[in-house]
Amino acid sequence: MAASPIPERVSWAMSRLVVGPSDRLLEIGCGRGTLVSQVCDRLVDGQIVAVDRSATMIRQARERNADHVAAGRAVFHTTSLDRLDPAAGSYDTVVALNVNLFWVRPAGYDLALITRLLRPGGTLHLIYELPVVDRAEAVAKRLEAALTAEGYEVRLAHDRTRRGNALLAVVAAP
Repeated sequence: MAASPIPERVSWAMSRLVVGPSDRLLEIGCGRGTLVSQVCDRLVDGQIVAVDRSATMIRQARERNADHVAAGRAVFHTTSLDRLDPAAGSYDTVVALNVNLFWVRPAGYDLALITRLLRPGGTLHLIYELPVVDRAEAVAKRLEAALTAEGYEVRLAHDRTRRGNALLAVVAAP
């Protein structure tokens, strides 16, 4: 599968992520695996585990990242977050790009699971591209409230794409 151009939101997400060569990451809702490709370029003996509920997306992500899969840097699972069963403290970073999981339903259960999955000092990165700036502000407020209610410390960052869409990064630590 030929690599497609990197979407601006993915480049922006990568500018916000600190990925060490030995880090372990979890991506929720990996889609076609574009972010996985970028993360793997920074890994040496680290690994990213990527999940998506769509078997089609996982197939495309595996094809896109075949070299990274073969090298052990990327692992893909067709599943939802709540069906994933890794060991507690498995990940330095959990990231979700354009996944609305945390602002369309109560976040307590999912955040408790993520808290268990993160290593001490680990971070959760929720990154969005939204076509309306006002919507980005509303999403930011809702996410910040949900995360702080679960004991997370939250930092927000905002930017815009060249087309004028809002970019939002929510970085949270339990």
